[in-house]
Amino acid sequence: MFSVAVLTAQTQSGTPFRIEKLDAALDEIIAPDAMLETLGDRFALTEGPVWVPDGREGYLLFSDNAANVIYKWAANSPLSVFLEKSGFTGTDNSRVGAQTVAGRVAILLIGSNGLALDPQQKLVVTAMADRSVYRLEKDGTRTILADRYEGKRFNGPNDIVVKSDGAIYFTDSVWGLRGADKDPARELPFSGFFLIRDGKVTLLGGDKDAPGMYPNGITLSPDEKFLYVTAGGRRTMRYEVMADDTITNGREFVEDGADGMRVDSHGNLYTTSGGTPGRIQITSPQGKPLGRLHLPQPATEPRPRVCATNLAFGDADNRGLYITACTHVFKIRMKIPGVRPGQNH
Repeated sequence: MFSVAVLTAQTQSGTPFRIEKLDAALDEIIAPDAMLETLGDRFALTEGPVWVPDGREGYLLFSDNAANVIYKWAANSPLSVFLEKSGFTGTDNSRVGAQTVAGRVAILLIGSNGLALDPQQKLVVTAMADRSVYRLEKDGTRTILADRYEGKRFNGPNDIVVKSDGAIYFTDSVWGLRGADKDPARELPFSGFFLIRDGKVTLLGGDKDAPGMYPNGITLSPDEKFLYVTAGGRRTMRYEVMADDTITNGREFVEDGADGMRVDSHGNLYTTSGGTPGRIQITSPQGKPLGRLHLPQPATEPRPRVCATNLAFGDADNRGLYITACTHVFKIRMKIPGVRPGQNH
């Protein structure tokens, strides 16, 4: 289940992994014969990967949103649970977490989603069903960093990125609520993206004044001068980051991006499709689509759901691209190192 297995057209039924080249510049980013590895394939809904440096090696943490845990993956080690009750600490889940599917199975979105490391290497987590953002301290205790805006509870914190000065940017969605946008427990009448700085929560944008433009994925450029935010499941916005960590001059960057995002050290943006079929688009810093990674779609039963929710760069050289894909977790090696936000500036 958790051993590394290379997916090829010869060994898998259904649609195999493929690399679609849209521009010759893609060859400088990924080898045309790069192989996709499967790190796990029996999850419910994987999300929010983050690479944690640890000595000469390091390890990957990622959420299984429906299992309500954070898993730890390390090379040559069995998969283990890093944190239980990562996104919902209550005892009754009958009224929390929106419902979706993992293949043929109905599941609830109750666990953690986005994961990030702050400049002190502490894990920062978006807890969807607890409707909060917390920091995991070294002794295992949790410090709530934010759970409200102007006295009203968040709907379900989703994705997150931390700046090298400690500023935290995160998106808030309705998926922490059983009834989503129609849930009677909803307190904020909009989906937004926010800044946490010096204990203060600031609303930066969202669908409050632009219905349908709900935010989801969020990340920073390598120099931290720009903030990228997906909008409405069909495009990605780019904002200039000010000296006080607020933003200005938002504009549409690319007509792609539904879920998580990351950048490499050259500033190329990697956007995920969210749902099936799983796809990752690579876009240049100038907004030109360079290529796409199409994840495999097995035709086996029990029916898996191979989507593309989020990504993280890792390994000692930051050239390993780790992909959370609902029922699966993948890895592929890139030519260009990636950026681990807030960690390697």
